[in-house]
Parts: sequence; structure tokens; C-alpha cells
Amino acid sequence: MPYWTTLLIALGGLLLGGAYSLRKQEFPLWLQIGFVVCAGLAILAGILLAQ
Repeated sequence: MPYWTTLLIALGGLLLGGAYSLRKQEFPLWLQIGFVVCAGLAILAGILLAQ
């Protein structure tokens, strides 16, 4: 598995953790949604590159 695949999936995990943290700190909803969308796209890109 190429290293950038692992990095993209790890980035997605970090972004999901950031979204959770933003939710706990009561940041605006649009910012939380942005983090979740970016995380989903990073994970999806990592999975697609692995194939």
C-alpha cells in the first residue's frame, strides 16, 4: 500500500477528531460540517487509491 494512501486515511481520522472537538466546543455548524465533508473525501480518496 502506498504511503500517501495511509496518510490520506490518517488525515481523514484527524479531521473527524477535529469535527468532534469543534462540536464539543460549540463552534458553528457549518464549520463542523466542513470538517466532516473534508474527512469523508480524504478517506474516500485513500480507499480509492489503495485499489
